[in-house]
Amino acid sequence: MFLLVLSAADVDKIASTLTLDDLQYLMAQIFARLSSSSAGHGSGLGVSMPPRISIQTDNHTALFMPARIGPPPPLGAGSGTSSDSTDQLGQTAIKVVSVPKKDSSKGLPATTLVLDEATGSVKAVVNARKLTALRNAAGSLLSTSLVGPTQPRSIIAFGAGQQIDVHLNLHLRQFATITKCTIVNRTLNARAVSLRERLATRFLHLDINLLSSNADANDINSVQQLSLLEQTLRSADIIICATSSTTPLFPSTWVKNGTHVILIGSYTPSMREVEKALVLRSIPSQISLNNPTKGLPILLVDSREACSHESGELIDAKITPLQMTEIGEIIPKNEANVVSRESYLSNLKPPGEIRAGFDGPISIFKSVGVGLQDVAIASAIVDKACSMEGIIGTRIQDYDT
Repeated sequence: MFLLVLSAADVDKIASTLTLDDLQYLMAQIFARLSSSSAGHGSGLGVSMPPRISIQTDNHTALFMPARIGPPPPLGAGSGTSSDSTDQLGQTAIKVVSVPKKDSSKGLPATTLVLDEATGSVKAVVNARKLTALRNAAGSLLSTSLVGPTQPRSIIAFGAGQQIDVHLNLHLRQFATITKCTIVNRTLNARAVSLRERLATRFLHLDINLLSSNADANDINSVQQLSLLEQTLRSADIIICATSSTTPLFPSTWVKNGTHVILIGSYTPSMREVEKALVLRSIPSQISLNNPTKGLPILLVDSREACSHESGELIDAKITPLQMTEIGEIIPKNEANVVSRESYLSNLKPPGEIRAGFDGPISIFKSVGVGLQDVAIASAIVDKACSMEGIIGTRIQDYDT
């Protein structure tokens, strides 16, 4: 038996072979099982996510996040789920992330250890620096496919790090109707400029703008930037926020009805990227845990429990768990009650016109990230590496003998 070690370059090569459908389907399976488990229907699903362990050092905070997905339920007839899509023995992994005390342009150092389910030994060591952004973006893209606009034309993103890089790439690949993309960063630094250049090279049809969010009333250029930001937001169909802001990034009145807003930046009660008023525009007048809505307005979350404790925006708006809809609850299943490739994106959005205006219904997807996503994406990368032609990564023979 060998130990597989996948470097950042190996992970990039493998991840490039995953299709948008692969990524969304993977997240659909994970979210559906998470919601089934949290709703009390998870008997035998083996979903386990212990609290993360945090260790403080002089230069960084080390986070240890174990999680396990048990064996999938028996496949029903016509499920459309192949036996190799999920490890039939289950999946167990632990991600280790170091959060620097100072800003790092390289992102967060992260590694995931994937265990062999049969022996309990370490099966693979995976560089997860970019996988966190990939799994987050895949979940966000799934939310857009589920409740967002069907033919978006304008997308705007706040931030210029890896999260925004991957989010924009996936959305622009999925929606060919998008012709305008705007990146908003605190400063027009080298990282933001580089992101714009990469997108312009890959998506030649795209009108890409770069704006600074630093406003100075005494600076004419700053005032012009703020005016342009307002105009851009008022026409945006999709808004993505991936910042560590503790104050709202823009007024609710700049967001038109029917817009899909993705919030992935805040993860503590003191952080918030949008106003309370915008959050309240995503709350349906009536909602039942037994009959979640698919129409607008809707507040989607990855996990009610996690978002209730960690999302500053929802805490500030005094949102109750009953007002949230877990994304896993609205993922369609087939007749065998299985999330299949044929069912998970079928009949998603009910017809209906959204009235014009800037005070009506919107959709929000708030994600703080769940450990099951880390297990799923790392295991998928390892399985893909083992199935690809040629040797991908470094194999250490007889590691545990």
